Amino acid sequence: MQAKKNMNNTISRNALFNPNGDTDLRKRRMIGGNSTNLNDFNNVKYAWTSDWYRQAMNNFWIPEEINLAQDIKDYPHLEPAERKAYDKILSFLVFLDSLQSNNLPCVSEYITANEVNLCLHIQDFQECVHSQSYSYMLDSICSPEERNDILYQWKTDEHLLRRNTFIGDCYNEFHDNPNKLSFMKTLIANFILEGIYFYSGFMFFYNLSRNGKMPGSAQEIRYINRDENTHLWLFRNIIRELEKEEPEMFTPEKVELYKQMMLEGVRQEIDWGQYVIGDEIQGLSSKMVSDYIRYLGNLRWHSLGFGYLFEDNRKEPENMQWVGLYSNANMVKTDFFEAKSTAYAKSSTIVDDL
Repeated sequence: MQAKKNMNNTISRNALFNPNGDTDLRKRRMIGGNSTNLNDFNNVKYAWTSDWYRQAMNNFWIPEEINLAQDIKDYPHLEPAERKAYDKILSFLVFLDSLQSNNLPCVSEYITANEVNLCLHIQDFQECVHSQSYSYMLDSICSPEERNDILYQWKTDEHLLRRNTFIGDCYNEFHDNPNKLSFMKTLIANFILEGIYFYSGFMFFYNLSRNGKMPGSAQEIRYINRDENTHLWLFRNIIRELEKEEPEMFTPEKVELYKQMMLEGVRQEIDWGQYVIGDEIQGLSSKMVSDYIRYLGNLRWHSLGFGYLFEDNRKEPENMQWVGLYSNANMVKTDFFEAKSTAYAKSSTIVDDL
């Protein structure tokens, strides 16, 4: 019985060159399939990937397109609490996107649906663009010495290091001991990163812009936010497909494990938001941060079909509704929940109702 249990937990890498791979779509699987690795855009099992791919490609942008002239003037005059939050949040975001660009290829090695891997490769590229965007912001507003100090604050700030360790350890566990459970934990960790970890940072930059400061930084973040929404949808769909194909990975005990990961992600995001934002930033408060992150935790967990994490904070706090207005590039709704798109344009966006 134990040997069978261990066998059920095994996971194998996708073959790189596989002439004997299955061409029958009915045999295609998210993991554990026998893929030819042929990028055939006309024959896909997971139909939602076609819309996702087109949307992600239409989201293409270049960081240097955004004018940071006003930010260069504003940065030296930020209030001490704003300057501290700006630097630490940017350090955190730089680390997250760097971690993502290294982890996504590890995930795709075990995905045996080529259409899903195409999406993961685009996400990987976009994470690199995000890293470039943060570097562009730092290169523009501060000296090389200040830039390096901000980039590596995650090594010197114990609170920041603890935050990075939570996600990093999940990724390392899968990298060092790949199996179905560590793979699922990596997917959940990715969902936490994309759906919760970024958002206190995003709201801070939008709040600066709302107060008439650092408008270029907010615009960079807006484009990044738009990409992250697509990444969130991608991993949500991967997880939901695996629930159908690998039900043994969604027993009540395992779902409870994933729930505890989500709860820890919410707790860490709240602690972090109160550490870097607290009650010292005009327009934000520690309670606003807490309520909004708990709302996001409920939103994310519910989108996976598992109910709510908390009895309260099920609705978007009224005093935080401005966040959605700032993050929405042009109010064009693309509804991937129903796998239908109302518009495609370079500036289109996925509304964050996931």
